[in-house]
Amino acid sequence: MAKKIATVITDMFEDVEYTDPVKAFKDAGHEIVTIEKEKGKQVTGKQNDETITIDQGIDDVKPDDFDALFIPGGFSPDQLRADDRFVKFAKKFMDDKKPVLAICHGPQLLITAKSLEGRKATGFKSIQVDMEYAGANLVDQEVAVCQNQLVTSRQPDDIPAFNRESLNVLK
Repeated sequence: MAKKIATVITDMFEDVEYTDPVKAFKDAGHEIVTIEKEKGKQVTGKQNDETITIDQGIDDVKPDDFDALFIPGGFSPDQLRADDRFVKFAKKFMDDKKPVLAICHGPQLLITAKSLEGRKATGFKSIQVDMEYAGANLVDQEVAVCQNQLVTSRQPDDIPAFNRESLNVLK
């Protein structure tokens, strides 16, 4: 069954950590909705390979409108977590046990949402200590799946495993 996936993203996202999973999700029939501060804004990846036009502003959406949350990596999650609206948005998915798919630096948003305690998870090497301090049961492997809900990966090399496990959770 097709799922509607909220994708929180802003400038300096890791291009391939957005494009590859989105292609896999769309190929499986899922709908992607990009969310930033304002609808229609253009955001650019840190490799300058991808520019996306934002579908919805954060004030115009509710977590209840979506089946899952996708958080690509790069510098995007660190910028988004400075905005309480994005933190609350992400926290609601975790609290409601809806699928949350976070790669590389994506878990930074979940750290700020105080949603990793007791959860098996992984992330980019530079945020692993932060994840441990946030109470995550940290594993250093290409993909971690917790309670068939939270899917996390460390880096672009892990994308094939991330996509595979994300699609399993979305079934």
